[in-house]
Amino acid sequence: MLIAIYATFALAATARAGYQLSTRFSEAPVAYLLSAFAGLVYVLATVALVRVGRNWWRIAVSAVSVELVGVLVVGTLSILDRAAFPDATVWSVFGRGYGFVPLILPILGLLWLRKTRPAPLPTE
Repeated sequence: MLIAIYATFALAATARAGYQLSTRFSEAPVAYLLSAFAGLVYVLATVALVRVGRNWWRIAVSAVSVELVGVLVVGTLSILDRAAFPDATVWSVFGRGYGFVPLILPILGLLWLRKTRPAPLPTE
């Protein structure tokens, strides 16, 4: 279920950002570039969550952590400086436009990754 939600957000955020960047870039370049970045983070997280292995687990933790930091930073900035975000991003106001799923998703993702952490390698 978690991977399906990540895949949906990867597709939605990337498609939305692509459309906004190609048709309205001059209106809110920072917001649209942030949406594109969010989309790429969701794509990377999705791929890493599907893959198996210690390295993919680490990549997933990194991507989901970047997602959490992004939603917290952009969410806070979008409240404190509305002029900097004339159009919403996926992470604006902590994902309000998406039912706050962008805020909840990385927390659930990190909890799941903690639960599925690979066993330590044996030492010699």
